[in-house]
Amino acid sequence: MTETAAARLRELNLYRRYFELVAAGRKSIEVRVKYDHLADLAAGDVIRFRIKGTDETCDVLVKQVTEYPDFEALLDGEGPANVNPTSTREQQLANIRNIYGPEKEALGALAIKIELVTP
Repeated sequence: MTETAAARLRELNLYRRYFELVAAGRKSIEVRVKYDHLADLAAGDVIRFRIKGTDETCDVLVKQVTEYPDFEALLDGEGPANVNPTSTREQQLANIRNIYGPEKEALGALAIKIELVTP
């Protein structure tokens, strides 16, 4: 593709515990299922994370998007400390699979490398 479109703004919900890590600049990889609506997510895009049901937001710049076949491969490839520096690999895998069931994981996983945008 030779698309030269300007950066796009995406809005995604995030649980408070992960939002706080992102807002503090401690979380550099966001994990998502490879849904169709994220298929064209690319470096240079901006994600506005929101805690669902609140006005709390923070913006991040997408630095890189890497596809993995499943969450285990993603954690191994990106390093658990980049996904959540407060939990072990095993805890993270359990937490991610609690959010996304096996049918979602079967779609593939995205590691979205992010950088906090300071206002």
